[in-house]
Amino acid sequence: MKQLLSTMVRRFAALLLLVLVLTAQAGASLAGPVDWHEVPSTSEGRQWWDGGSLRRSRGGNVSVLSRFQPAVSEDKPRPVSDLYVMEIACGEDLYRDTSINGLPQFGAEWQPAAGDSLISSMIAEVCDDAASQLP
Repeated sequence: MKQLLSTMVRRFAALLLLVLVLTAQAGASLAGPVDWHEVPSTSEGRQWWDGGSLRRSRGGNVSVLSRFQPAVSEDKPRPVSDLYVMEIACGEDLYRDTSINGLPQFGAEWQPAAGDSLISSMIAEVCDDAASQLP
């Protein structure tokens, strides 16, 4: 009984989060078309960011929708792209994924780019664009 209740609570929480994410994405989709900018690809894959999704977060950082597609490999000949909402601390060269494929990542930790050239390129491009577009 306890396990059934726990499962029901998890399912309800997941459904509630899905509704909240879809509601938030519906509002974002009304803002305009997606404006994908691709950063230089690497052996790890390809990465894009949406110029129309740039926003200032409550903490003064930059929030952006991004898309990552792993490189083609034998076991993944047609890799699937994942969507991320990233928060970027431009002055500190840090980022955190606040949503992955529409699922909120509560308590996401700040991470350095740590030599990942896809992330480093994206942070640089997003921060440059945000500096000229956002208040």
